[in-house]
Amino acid sequence: MAKIIFIVGGARSGKSTYALSVAKASGKKIAFIATCQPKDCEMKKRITLHKNSRPCHWKTFEEPRDPVLLLKKIGLKFDVVVIDCLTLMISNLMLKGLKEAAIESKINKLLDVLNKIKAQSVIVSNEVGLGIVPQNKLARDFRDIAGRINQIVAAKSDSVIFLVSGIPWRIK
Repeated sequence: MAKIIFIVGGARSGKSTYALSVAKASGKKIAFIATCQPKDCEMKKRITLHKNSRPCHWKTFEEPRDPVLLLKKIGLKFDVVVIDCLTLMISNLMLKGLKEAAIESKINKLLDVLNKIKAQSVIVSNEVGLGIVPQNKLARDFRDIAGRINQIVAAKSDSVIFLVSGIPWRIK
């Protein structure tokens, strides 16, 4: 069984649904770490839909920027930890003023902790490099940082699944 499973794909590709199915099949005690922040009405509705799609016995933690301390506390209590999603975490870190090197350091620490805890890990992220070049610098910086972080996570994951139109492709 893979210790770290990295699930990546485009918007609305079925990543979260697939991550939930992997978690359900892997264990009984499941922690879900949500990185999304409810900053507007539309996002609040999306969060509610996501919450309603998870079994009520799962434990949800909201941690938008740095799940390392949380994982150190809960890592022995759960069979599976789902982190959804890495790209929102990157966005949250960028909006707090962190530069790429600091974000990369946080992600490497996260991966180190995930390898040390008992739980299997499922990380969800968006593939942001398949579209057009963004028009503004912030969006281009986000795309570039997210792309490089995804490469780091994929390299350090035991299994990588790419979702296309709800269909999982095992690429590692």
